[in-house]
Amino acid sequence: MSFGMSYEAMKEELARRLKASRFAHSVGVSETAVFLAGRFGVEEQKARVAGLLHDCAREFRNEDMIAEAQKRGIAIGTVEQAMPLLLHAYIGAKRVREIYQVEDAEVEQAIWRHTVGGPQMTALDKIIWFADMIEPGRDYPGVENLRQLAKEASLDDIMLAGFSQSIQFVVAKGHLIHPDTVLARNELLLKKIR
Repeated sequence: MSFGMSYEAMKEELARRLKASRFAHSVGVSETAVFLAGRFGVEEQKARVAGLLHDCAREFRNEDMIAEAQKRGIAIGTVEQAMPLLLHAYIGAKRVREIYQVEDAEVEQAIWRHTVGGPQMTALDKIIWFADMIEPGRDYPGVENLRQLAKEASLDDIMLAGFSQSIQFVVAKGHLIHPDTVLARNELLLKKIR
């Protein structure tokens, strides 16, 4: 693990690059990730940094995401082609090295997976994904139930509830569901069945 900048320096840099509401969300995810890391025995500093920087690529406009991904050699699938905003997770995973001097494969992977999830998610991946869903600034039907689960249920159980709610929301809006989200949810269900 190598963080070339202090957490405070990362915060200052991020605050310069993101609009105020996105920055506040990022701080909320960071704080929520620290709580979840403490609860589930994950290194808090990695959770703090990954939570803070998870949306660092949101400094780019939606219409610029494909070009930014291509610049970094990131493969663009059909779902990302149709919904370029999803690329901010993958671009962000690269930006943490470029801008914030973070050289940590686990932090990069957690940022990469924070939007759609994926198979074989680590505990840190899960914490960042779920912290993004329940941070204090989030306000949507069912969020309080998810926050309560975060205090009581296992990490896999909160993820299963989160994926289920997320998929229902996306389906209700008529949007595409990323295959990695389905893989992640199915993996959790299969683990329960076995």
